[in-house]
Amino acid sequence: MITKSEKIDIFDLKILTCLQNNANLSQRDLAEEVGLSQNACWRRLQRLHTIGMIQGSYGKIDLPALGLDLTVFVMVRTRHHSKEWADDFRAHVERLPEVIDFYRIGGDWDYLMKVVTRGMSGYDAFYQKLITNFDLATVTGFFSMEAIINNRAVDLNRIR
Repeated sequence: MITKSEKIDIFDLKILTCLQNNANLSQRDLAEEVGLSQNACWRRLQRLHTIGMIQGSYGKIDLPALGLDLTVFVMVRTRHHSKEWADDFRAHVERLPEVIDFYRIGGDWDYLMKVVTRGMSGYDAFYQKLITNFDLATVTGFFSMEAIINNRAVDLNRIR
């Protein structure tokens, strides 16, 4: 959480917007893009890292080109809601490399996962690992046919 002494201004928002779209920008190009000197931009960038506003940088990989051609959104409903069970389930899911996003959610379902794997046989192997040693009331998968919007940058102009 940002404290009052760590307010984000228009230049910080410009830096964050640029990095969302291209985390590989050189410092010179980033500074030019946001309208700051390189030193001022570097100081702001360091501050944004220090306060946790920027948490790493990632390259977007063409997963189907690597054979990871199936994306499944997995919904889980459980009969168990104790902290101990939830902690055990969380640790179990964190060990499954096919899971690239994992959320505890409200509503009729308890958990949502985004799973990327090699075809249906890869998903079946994942499913067997998921349900091993866990009493899950319902597990269902929604199979993606096409990613229309994927990892869209957040429009930071709307938080001003």
